[in-house]
Amino acid sequence: MGKTKHTGPMKLKKNPDPSLWVSKVPFGLGKIKPHHIRDTVKVAWENKDNLPYATRILTQGVCDGCALGVAGLQDQTLQGPHLCTTRLNVLRLNTMPEMKHEVIHADIDELRKKSSTELRKLGRIPYPLIRKPGEKKFSRLSWDNALDLIAEKMKKIDPKQYGFYLTSRGITNESYYTAAKVARFLGTNNIDNASRICHSPSKTALTRSLGIGASSCNYKDWIGTDVLVFWGSVAANNQPVSTKYMYAAKRKGTKIIIINPYYEPSMEKYWIPSIAESALFGTKIADDVYQVNIGGDIAFMHGIMKHWFEMEEKAPGSAINHDFIREHVNGLAELKEKVQSYDWETLEKSAGLSKERIEELAIVLAKSNSAVFVWSMGLTQHRFGTDNVSQVANLALLQGFLGREHCGVMPIRGHSGVQGSGEMGADPFVLPGGGFTDQNVDRVEKVWGFDIPRWQGDIVGVSLENALLPEEHERKLKLYYMSGGNFLETMPNPDFVKQCLESVDIRVHQDIIFNTSTFVDAKEAVVVLPAMTRYEQPGGGTSTSTERMVYFSPEIKGPRIEEARSEWEIYVDLAKRVNPEQAHLIDFKDAQEIREEIAEAAPNYDGIQHLKEKGDVFQWGGAWLCEDGVCPTPDGKGNLITMDLPELRKAEGHFYVTTRRGKQFNSMIYSDQDPFNQAERYDVLMNKKDGKKYGIEQGDAIVVYNKHGLFHGKARFVDVKPGNIQVHWPEGNVLIPKGVYEQYAGIPEYNTAVIVEKSETFHAQKDTKYLEKRIEELEMEVG
Repeated sequence: MGKTKHTGPMKLKKNPDPSLWVSKVPFGLGKIKPHHIRDTVKVAWENKDNLPYATRILTQGVCDGCALGVAGLQDQTLQGPHLCTTRLNVLRLNTMPEMKHEVIHADIDELRKKSSTELRKLGRIPYPLIRKPGEKKFSRLSWDNALDLIAEKMKKIDPKQYGFYLTSRGITNESYYTAAKVARFLGTNNIDNASRICHSPSKTALTRSLGIGASSCNYKDWIGTDVLVFWGSVAANNQPVSTKYMYAAKRKGTKIIIINPYYEPSMEKYWIPSIAESALFGTKIADDVYQVNIGGDIAFMHGIMKHWFEMEEKAPGSAINHDFIREHVNGLAELKEKVQSYDWETLEKSAGLSKERIEELAIVLAKSNSAVFVWSMGLTQHRFGTDNVSQVANLALLQGFLGREHCGVMPIRGHSGVQGSGEMGADPFVLPGGGFTDQNVDRVEKVWGFDIPRWQGDIVGVSLENALLPEEHERKLKLYYMSGGNFLETMPNPDFVKQCLESVDIRVHQDIIFNTSTFVDAKEAVVVLPAMTRYEQPGGGTSTSTERMVYFSPEIKGPRIEEARSEWEIYVDLAKRVNPEQAHLIDFKDAQEIREEIAEAAPNYDGIQHLKEKGDVFQWGGAWLCEDGVCPTPDGKGNLITMDLPELRKAEGHFYVTTRRGKQFNSMIYSDQDPFNQAERYDVLMNKKDGKKYGIEQGDAIVVYNKHGLFHGKARFVDVKPGNIQVHWPEGNVLIPKGVYEQYAGIPEYNTAVIVEKSETFHAQKDTKYLEKRIEELEMEVG
């Protein structure tokens, strides 16, 4: 690991720079933009019944929103206060009172009529609940009865027939670690977490390319790097505080490049509320935008490298860092051969960009002394997501943009809890401190004092599908224990997911609120357990940010849901009931004892045991992983990975669709309208040229369909790459294929080919087989 330590927050220039202004009209009046002041007032009003507690959460706790790592109102990147609407929107989940009795025990059909947004406003779950087949209401249950019911079921079935899932909803490292340990204590490796459907390809790709599983650099490295590239990431929307870092980078002369099919308005210009100059006049963010085809990123990067090798033939040393490659990189000859095997016509068609545009970025990067590559789900949520990310690592290795200041690769996390989930072992492929190798299993067994099952656990998608296996199958999912999460809104093909959830004998929802999946039937029982938030956890808790900062968030004084329990405590109590003879091997007396064991089980986290007070933080791995180019691989070198162009499977005349986020946090929607483009939830974002080609006007009712599903929406013309459309997530998940997973990391595919038609054309067809015929044509053309 690196020897250089993070130097803490830096000062932000205060003198204005009019060259970055969006408009001289104060506060962007008349512009399409978020209204931060109005939103803040709205949040204050929502929390008026608990305002002192809400204030303490904001000023003392570590943000349970995105993974930028804001502790109180401060972070480790820039001096000064930081507060964003994402954090404010989540705030009410922590301060609202318990649900009323008549709501909790309402008729299940009435509850099913409510959206997740409406359910979120009903209040906290106050005590354990149960509903059996045929029952129209939830019944109250004692904690003892609830956990005994679950424990007795676990005793009767094979450990391969139950599994655990943890969302990223404010869950602490202590809870992730305890769940990982409890699962193995109970004999199952079927445990997974929310990063499976977000960044699992990032960890897999970085491990094989660089030997690391996290960001190699810091947010501070954005500020002053020559080039900052956002690849398939809308950080301004998903991690709003990051706009402050972008502003600071622009003030230092950094060139910001956006690569995305849609020219996202929030990445073009932004009014940053915590910077007076930007709040008044806005800030221009993007210096250039490359609108690549959905799925065309690998071809784009092949094109960049192809031009580098052409530059090298004319002037050796003009395009790649030979000294760095010679000392620190494997596989140059193989990569060069693969890149040069593709002609420009093929690369242009796949990428959706001309040779000249690709060469522009290639030259910019070749002439730069430093660069940071940032990406998100625009790269990962493909059936070739791991290759996408390894291709980014290829660019960094060829230029030596690694292991030093203002350089690095960064999978930017969307939630404060998710980076630590895999590092704590809540993943079927890993244990604390490393992968599921014999050596690491042996090491962790010595720490835990019991045998760990050696069979391969299932990823979340496969676990769900296993609910449909024959009754006698050894992996038939019969009990699923979920800490948060709503698969009806996060997984592809919600109708299929509902069928899977209904096929489980006992389904456990450990959560703070109801969501739509809570009301899906189960064959024997649905059990609901009330959990504490991170701010209620006795002894405090920790979370890990994108840049590997481990923050301590203290327990915060305030009102409590009387029967809610800390998540880690519930896991331990359950495990002791299933296997009371070995209860001493799984018992923890408090959160501090868990941190002590984490430091031993996960060596990178040695230091977490010292985090005890507000403001305590440390960064594992130092400022830069792979410092000075030395990677934690067997030979200390990074590996250039060769890969073929993916088959995009989009026929001429049809579209490729991907999902996007609006004003929401994960699947929690806070407005039916996107403040950056005024798109509504069922708007289909498409290019005006495509609309003209198919006789579609702005606002027309249209139908988007394929063999997986059918989506009714309205056409909204935006600056998106022709031949590509975008629908909101999760509404558009009906179009996404079920059971399609990335081969290396197991992330579901969230992109597919579709047909787009005007509704009047679609519904005017008298032939009842019309839909089947069009889908058959689509499959034949792309198959």
